[in-house]
Amino acid sequence: MQPKHTVKPDGSYQHGGSGSLAVKLVVVAGPDAGVECPLEGSVVVGSLADCDLQLLDAAVSRRHAELSVAAGRIRVRDLGSSYGTFLGDTRVVEADISVGAVLTQGNTSIAIHPRWWTREVTPSSARQFGELLGESVAMREIFAILERVAHSDVGVLIEGESGTGKELVARSIHAASPRAAGPYVVFDCTSIPRNLAESELFGHVQGSFSGATSDRDGAFLRANGGTICLDEIGELPIELQSKLLRVLETGEIRAVGADQPRVVDVRVVAATNRDLHAEAARGTFRSDLLYRIDVVKLRMPPLRQRPQDIPLLVGHFLKDKLPPNDPVAGDNLQRLMGYTWPGNVRELRNTLARAVALANRPDAPPASFSQLVFNLGPATTAPVTIGMAFPGVSSPMPYKDAKAQLIASFDRTYVEALMDRHGGNVTQAARAAGLIRKHLYSLIERTTGETGPE
Repeated sequence: MQPKHTVKPDGSYQHGGSGSLAVKLVVVAGPDAGVECPLEGSVVVGSLADCDLQLLDAAVSRRHAELSVAAGRIRVRDLGSSYGTFLGDTRVVEADISVGAVLTQGNTSIAIHPRWWTREVTPSSARQFGELLGESVAMREIFAILERVAHSDVGVLIEGESGTGKELVARSIHAASPRAAGPYVVFDCTSIPRNLAESELFGHVQGSFSGATSDRDGAFLRANGGTICLDEIGELPIELQSKLLRVLETGEIRAVGADQPRVVDVRVVAATNRDLHAEAARGTFRSDLLYRIDVVKLRMPPLRQRPQDIPLLVGHFLKDKLPPNDPVAGDNLQRLMGYTWPGNVRELRNTLARAVALANRPDAPPASFSQLVFNLGPATTAPVTIGMAFPGVSSPMPYKDAKAQLIASFDRTYVEALMDRHGGNVTQAARAAGLIRKHLYSLIERTTGETGPE
């Protein structure tokens, strides 16, 4: 009998009989881009011909690193390479990594993927797409997808945490599309009162309800010939989702109070920071609508997962705000790259704007980058140097203490984002997090010092 195979929640592939992960190494950037190597037992990566994965990159050492898989764990060990092995911006000596991780060795990037995974696109060579910037493999893979889908009319679903640039993606798609000369309309599903949502989306005719003193075009009609971005589509009332589905399937809208539908030609790009598949399973989002909008899905990576993009972003945000030829480097850059950025790119942009505003005096030359002050809180403490670095953990410290500090940092970031997402409403936040209110109150008290009701 053949052993059973299981796709685990983290996306890895597991043989039921052996308990080992069925994964592979995929070179996603560098001279050997596209080369794959199964990860069974251990694999040595280097430039020598007898290495299991031989790389032509001149910056890769002869025997650069060893990767191994056993008992469901993937481990990487640097073999004393000249230029090091990096996970993001962190130099790795020896560490456990997960499926989906991308290691950098010299000028080569190697991703860990399930054995069944097939690359859809090769990372773009561009470092920019529209308003989006990035040098990381994760962002260049997104650019490669956008370069292809922007010229079509397929629906795009953009997922990601708040502040990762989801609306920038939508605007950039529109600007690169044949519809660029047409209108671009953003419909924020969180800002419209529930009783007015249908009118705002599809319009209304005079007298259709109290206060409708004249005909009014909705967002879809205003976007006719162009693109509509349905921002935070996960917040759209469930009773309106069926009407949106009908519009997407027929290309017709019916204004509130109207007798006849009107044909519209609109491309739909949707954005959300929710897991819509989980929402569909709970019954709070229609699965048929999800499958209609989820033709091409992009997940914007949080900034903490692509710290190598921070210098590029900092240079972009501070353009023309520093003295001529002032370098974006040194301790200040390291401080920015060592922070976890729970607010992502939006928080980085605002942090830089604040620092510049406070550093510059009237009638004085602009302050240099090294003179800017960044009070980023405890997450900027020095990383651990044994094995690999984790943001927010200082070194050296015992394992137990390091683990406790990481958990505390996660709890604090999670609770802050959760409460911000639900406007401080503990009941809604607890429901979304799958917690009882008492447990959430204890988390709030432990992470913020605020006490809940008795």
